[in-house]
Parts: sequence; structure tokens; C-alpha cells
Amino acid sequence: MRVLVVTAVPAERDAVTRAFGGPAQVREVPGAEVHRAGPFDVLAGGAGPAAAAAAAAFALASAPAADPYGLVVSAGIGGGFSPAAPVGSLVVATGIVAADLGAETPDGFVPVTGLGFGRDSFLPPAALVRDVAAATGALAGPVLTVSTVTGSAARSAVLLAAHPGAVAEAMEGFGVAEAAARIGVPVLEIRAVSNAVGPRDRAAWRIGEALAVLTEAFGKTAPVVEGWTQHDRHDRNRD
Repeated sequence: MRVLVVTAVPAERDAVTRAFGGPAQVREVPGAEVHRAGPFDVLAGGAGPAAAAAAAAFALASAPAADPYGLVVSAGIGGGFSPAAPVGSLVVATGIVAADLGAETPDGFVPVTGLGFGRDSFLPPAALVRDVAAATGALAGPVLTVSTVTGSAARSAVLLAAHPGAVAEAMEGFGVAEAAARIGVPVLEIRAVSNAVGPRDRAAWRIGEALAVLTEAFGKTAPVVEGWTQHDRHDRNRD
């Protein structure tokens, strides 16, 4: 079984492939390059949920019918909600939540589900989340997808009030999950924390450190994913 990993930018893609040493095998798909490393096909699909969804969809659709993808992973760096997910930590999503998909009303924000259509979350396979968290030391919790990165303490508080227990925010997870769901493939999201969610303080960001954490995490995730694929993957329907 093949595993597709979708990152936003090449630096994140290369952090994933670096876990396996040596040059990755590269092939072209519409709009992107897929880098093969270990059990993973990794592509940099662009920033934001729309670009991520398009890249994931093209890659999934281009897979040979005889060898389809059995798992999709949204991966990269992201912001962590303090104090639960400090800079330099790793998180794995128990839920992938579209935190700003909906409508503003006089009474506040209403998610798209409250408007009577669409969906605003996806649940990765719980057993796989547990195993990845155990293998990597990651914190498990909801990861929010936003189209506008949080830049104030007030906005951070609003998000936490709406999504208690959220551990991180990023920009691509929900888009990747949407593409995976359309083809019936389970999804996972893994984020290394490069900065705290809240006021933007670029001097405090630790992008290099977070990319190194991501590399280490994928080295430890590979055997978990391979073991999971060798067992009954239909367990995801019973989680």
C-alpha cells in the first residue's frame, strides 16, 4: 500500500524525505513533483486548503488503479496553542477541523454545518493516531485548519473557546482531508510546532527546529504506518 504525504512548501517536503536518507525518486503529477522516500510519496502542494485539496486530488487521481494510495497524510509545521503544544513539540490530529469555514452573523460565527450544508471536520483513524503518538511522543488533539493565520491573543482565545482542546493550527489539513474523503481514503495530520498561536513574533519562531522535529517524526512514523497497513485497515471503521 502506498502513502501520500502532502505538505505546503518544499522545505517541509524535504524534511519528510530526509528521514530516509539519500536522494528521493521524483516523478511528475499535474502541478507538482512527487518525491518517493521510504513508504511515502511526498509532494509540496502549496499553502492553504484550496491548493492542498487540489494537489492531493490530482495525486490521488493519478495513482495507478492497481496500486492506489491507502492513506493520506497532511504534514508540515504549524502554530501550537500554549501551553499544551510548545514550540518544538509534535502534534498528531485526533480531528481535522475547518475553524473558519462558515459565516459571520450578528450573534457570532456560525460553522458551515450550522448553515445546513457541508462538513467542518474529519476524524483520522483513532488506532493509528494512538500508535503514531506513542511512537513519536506527539501530543494528540484537534488540529484547526485556517485560511488566515492567527495573529492576536484575542483571536487565539476565540478559537480555543470554539474548539476546546485544540492543540495546533495550520492551513492545509482540511483541504487534504476533503480530497482524501472524496476517494474514500483515510487521512492523518502531523504537525511540528514552529511558533505559538497568537501575536505574530517572527523572532520567536523556530522553523529550523520544527523541520528537524518533522524529520525525526517521520522516521518513527514509517514503521507504524507499515505495521498498520499490514493489519486490518478496516479497523478505522470501528474506531
